[in-house]
Amino acid sequence: MKQPKILYVEDEIFLAKIVGETLQGRGYEVVMESDGAKALARFEESKPDVCLLDIMLPNKDGFEIADGIRELNADVPIIFLSAKSAASDVVNGFKMGGNDYIRKPFSMEELIARIENVLKGSVPTETVPEEVTLGGYTFNSKRQTLNHPKEERKLSYRESELLKALYRNRNEIVERRDILNLLWGSDSFFNSRNLDVYITKLRNYLKLDPTIEIITIKGIGYRFVIN
Repeated sequence: MKQPKILYVEDEIFLAKIVGETLQGRGYEVVMESDGAKALARFEESKPDVCLLDIMLPNKDGFEIADGIRELNADVPIIFLSAKSAASDVVNGFKMGGNDYIRKPFSMEELIARIENVLKGSVPTETVPEEVTLGGYTFNSKRQTLNHPKEERKLSYRESELLKALYRNRNEIVERRDILNLLWGSDSFFNSRNLDVYITKLRNYLKLDPTIEIITIKGIGYRFVIN
């Protein structure tokens, strides 16, 4: 079985050595980088299964690196590592396409559990075509655009991934916990409230076509219907 490969970008050398060696001892292949400006090239070169990005890095911060990674790959899981714990920093991490956010200091067991969670959520499912028709809308999953004759909209990474998940399971119930684990790697209360916000946003984006519905199945999840 192929070893999961991790791109680990961290400028604290002592911490990087401990984390890197521990992950290798647990069966992961680890690609290390300490310079934020070189991280994107390392990503393209190594093609990792998951990325661990410190936020405060020399030359280019973790958020900028994540933005570059998302331009190249919309699906690879990204976990931010940071001593910054303000709610705004956590929210910004998710807005930049992160799947999880771990505050320093952290235990290795917590980190490994988080890695395992996001890797589970990255198991391939039905492929969504690059461009699909949703009623009167055209959704381009690669460009992350949702266009209607009366309106053109650029989606965030997470909005696009949520719409893809709903489309893959159209006309069927998709459970909240499955969406949460897919998009955030965790079904925590914080992430659950975030999902409510994203569902409301998508409903608003799709309101120009009354044949499209995102139906809430109370206590279970959602059904995406195009009548």
